[in-house]
This record gives sequence, structure tokens and C-alpha cells, in this order.
Amino acid sequence: MNPYQVLGVSENATDAEIKNAYRELAKKYHPDNYAQNPLADLAEQKMKEINEAYDMICDMRKGSNTSSSANNANTAYGANYTHTSYPDVRRLIREGRLDDALQILNGVSGNSRSAEWYFLMGMIFSRKGWSEQAYTYFQTACRMDPTNQEFISALNNMNARRNYNPSGYNTVTPAGCSVCDVCTGLMCANCCCECFGGNGCC
Repeated sequence: MNPYQVLGVSENATDAEIKNAYRELAKKYHPDNYAQNPLADLAEQKMKEINEAYDMICDMRKGSNTSSSANNANTAYGANYTHTSYPDVRRLIREGRLDDALQILNGVSGNSRSAEWYFLMGMIFSRKGWSEQAYTYFQTACRMDPTNQEFISALNNMNARRNYNPSGYNTVTPAGCSVCDVCTGLMCANCCCECFGGNGCC
């Protein structure tokens, strides 16, 4: 297998071009896009090939003795990984290595994805600034493990951020008369004054 062909890039591509190609393919074939879809197994296999190709290129470019810890962790968290803790993923997120953490999580098969998997995906997307995707992952984590305070806290924080209005104005229309209602009333009163012989101003 030529890993460059799998990612659709030339062997002279820059590291940035390779990473961008990997991201686009990972986004396209992400298993979440094929939930309840007959192509789910095919997409999962394609995602595995993409991850392997990306790992191979990274190893070739960094040297076999300098393989990243993310690559080692990806082997530990393979398709059959069912442990409930992801210490390496958490460490990568703390270090800001979000793409490496995402790569590991993408390598976990659908039936092995625990509530913590969804929570960590939410953390990554939240750090990337993709709030809606993060909110969805946090919701799923809380549904799967509704008593986990860490998951609940993350969802509550995301809720607070979603409801926060930086303008400082209340976007909800208050009950009672608004400014527009007052203006309309004054216009009507002015018309009544004219009809009853006034000067157009009561």
C-alpha cells in the first residue's frame, strides 16, 4: 500500500498538505456520518486505511526511532480496545495536540465507543471551537453515563456558553408594552386629535 496514494497526495507534498488531506478524508469517512447506514462497515474500513497511511507517512518522515506517542497510543487503542480510560488521549488534549488525540479516537470501532469516548471527542471539538459538534458529543456522553459529574459539568458549561449573549442585551421579548407599542399608540392618539379638530398634537 502506498500511503501517499491513500491520502491522495504526492510524495513531495509538504507536512501541512499531508495533514490537511488526512483531515479532509477523516471528516468525510468519520463513522458518525454513517450511523444506521449500510455503508458503515465500508466507511470504518476506509477510516482505518486512512489512519494507517497517515501513521506510515509520519513514521517515514520522522524516522522509525522517533515515532510519536500518539502513534503508539493508537496501537493500544485499536479497534478492539474496550478499556474505560483514555489517559494518553487526555494527555494529548492537555498538551494541545488535538489532531493526534482525534486520530486515536477515530481508530476506535463504533461498538467500542464508551461514554468517555464521546466526552473526549466533545473536549477536542470544544477546544477547536466547534461548539455545536462538541455539544452533541457531550449530550451523548451524558445519556450513556448520566451520573458522571465530569460529563455533566462539561455539558452544563457548554450550555452556559451557548446561552451567553455577549451584547449584554436580553434577546427575549419582554411581556407588556414595547417601544414599538408606545410609538404606535402615540400615532393613533395624534390621528384622533386631528379628527376631533385638534392641531395634530394632543
